[in-house]
Amino acid sequence: MVRLQNYVLDAWQEGTAPFRPLVDPATEEPVAETSTRGLDFAAVLEHARTVGGPTLRAMTFAERGALLKAMSKALYAKREELIRVAQRNGGNTRGDAKFDVDGATGTLSYYAYLGKSLGDAKHLVEEDPVKLAQGARFCGTHVAVPRRGAAVHVNAFNFPAWGTFEKAACALLAGMPVVTKPATSTSWLTYEMTKVLVEAEVLPAGTFQLIAGSAGDLLDHLGGQDVLAFTGSADTGALLRGGDGPVKASTRVNVEADSLNAMVVGPDVQHDDDLWRTAVRSVAKEMTQKTGQKCTAIRRVFVPSALVASFAEDLGAELDRLVVGNPADSTVTMGPLTTASQLRDYREGVRKLAAQATLAYGSPVEVSPVGAPEGKGYYAAPIVLTVDDARAATDVHDHEVFGPVVTLLAYDGSADDAVDLVALGGGSLVTTVLSDDRAFLKAAGLGIAAWNGRVLLLDTKVADQATPHGMVLPQLVHGGPGRAGGGEELGAERGLGFYLQRTALQGNRGLLEKLFR
Repeated sequence: MVRLQNYVLDAWQEGTAPFRPLVDPATEEPVAETSTRGLDFAAVLEHARTVGGPTLRAMTFAERGALLKAMSKALYAKREELIRVAQRNGGNTRGDAKFDVDGATGTLSYYAYLGKSLGDAKHLVEEDPVKLAQGARFCGTHVAVPRRGAAVHVNAFNFPAWGTFEKAACALLAGMPVVTKPATSTSWLTYEMTKVLVEAEVLPAGTFQLIAGSAGDLLDHLGGQDVLAFTGSADTGALLRGGDGPVKASTRVNVEADSLNAMVVGPDVQHDDDLWRTAVRSVAKEMTQKTGQKCTAIRRVFVPSALVASFAEDLGAELDRLVVGNPADSTVTMGPLTTASQLRDYREGVRKLAAQATLAYGSPVEVSPVGAPEGKGYYAAPIVLTVDDARAATDVHDHEVFGPVVTLLAYDGSADDAVDLVALGGGSLVTTVLSDDRAFLKAAGLGIAAWNGRVLLLDTKVADQATPHGMVLPQLVHGGPGRAGGGEELGAERGLGFYLQRTALQGNRGLLEKLFR
């Protein structure tokens, strides 16, 4: 069994007892243990601020980009070892493990390229000077400079690789040092990735620190120049926003939370046409990839009333091909949920939704996992529910089951009805709309935009070329309003903005152009 250490103050430090065990969700076998007891979290933050911050700010964007490129290459060189850890600690199939690890290296590589394109600057000037007085000389512009604190990242259990390094890529390129805290249950993978970077000697002093366990009193020491980026539940996000740092010191906070993402099947889509098949395959993929443990997974599918039964039947046929079990068996296509608490929540959640819906496929208690020890593992079966009266099923729009569960809801086929029903979720990360009716795509797309961070509009011409519904791309923003946390990450250069202080500069136009561009 591996004992994880914390990488703080540019050294590995082991916590003291008691240690928390980490298990293989497929077998419940302990695979690692960790502790952060004894860490001086105030010193961790101060080290980032006083050592890592000045080092990064002295570097150009191109130099910071080169750092990200070196990180990506070092991690990619150990890809197979990291995939194996993801499979054991996360219960991932090989495909799901690759999705996480490759997402991390790919995002680092993208932001490395962006750093190269930004060149030798160390800050950003956002526009040409604008005239502020009757004469032409007195002007103003905006400059964005790195904040002088630490970037604290609190990540979710489902993406210990991608979640960690998508945040780190933006922060480091912007010029802020990182203190990352993965979810304890899957922190083994983040620990191994950090080990790779330390051993490759690519991390400048103080720029990246790892807390592999409880955050202790870390957040109590946040100040006005620090930032806190969190991915996880809406309830925890609300709790973090109420801490002393955000409330008293105005620590900048970004939250990306769970949400009830949706798909809308347009009124022109016919049973078994190309868009229909795309919709069915997409829903099945989003239900089962990472065992449905994705913040972007489709939870609600709005289907014209006359086609709900057909959609449920075809989705069930697609799910019949699924093999649930221990990812150590190469025939398995969906592994277990990650923790015992996730399994309890899944079962309770399905019972809650089924009180307002009809169970059309699967059972929350009956599952026969392949290759699993008898009575062991946190296995869950895919569940499909159907609802005739979408507005009456209030729990479906309010309660997310973080697992392989989807609800098909009838709507009247109009864009207005689709928009109103999507909005009942209170804010989502992403919704997909499928239709060849351009008027419907426009009305639905614009209507649901206010409730979503991303909208995927698919017609027949692009359906076979499109990236998956749940794939987060570094070129586009990731986040969403309301229930989804109200935050925004990535989005190319936009992702740097959270870590930069935008300041208005006023003065002589010639000086502004000469000194700051």
